[in-house]
Amino acid sequence: MKTFWSWAAVLLVSIIVGGGVFIGLSYRPSPDIEISLPEEIPFQGNIYIGGEVNNPGFYPLRPGDTIEDFLAAAGGPKDSAGLDYLALNVSAGNVTGPQKINLNRADSWLLQALPGVGEARAGAIIDYRSRHGPFRDIYELADVPGLGDAVFNSIKDMVTVVD
Repeated sequence: MKTFWSWAAVLLVSIIVGGGVFIGLSYRPSPDIEISLPEEIPFQGNIYIGGEVNNPGFYPLRPGDTIEDFLAAAGGPKDSAGLDYLALNVSAGNVTGPQKINLNRADSWLLQALPGVGEARAGAIIDYRSRHGPFRDIYELADVPGLGDAVFNSIKDMVTVVD
């Protein structure tokens, strides 16, 4: 009887080893799976800042921008601004044409960003605006003392008088 159990054990071990070899030979590993994450596409758009700011308009939206950055880009809030409520309008896509500087609302520092307009010319534009009221069109710049045709021609496409 001991022989029977010995043969049974050998047969059982043979079946297990043979089955393992058969399964091992028939196993075909699947191809490696490659996982790739899509490249992060930053939002490319503009934000409209309007209302009680000095230079309302569309400004580019960049990662990390804060509300303070947007207010500074828009020339800061008007003196009469109540900032209890703030609304921002985000626009996907690009706005056609560059942002223009509003001659009727721009502070001196913003006017000085225009080519050929330094501190003195920016002061002259603000002084003219204070004495004569808002500009009705950009061609009124010709009446500002110290602002010649060359400077006007270099900035005429960068300014506006919209309210």
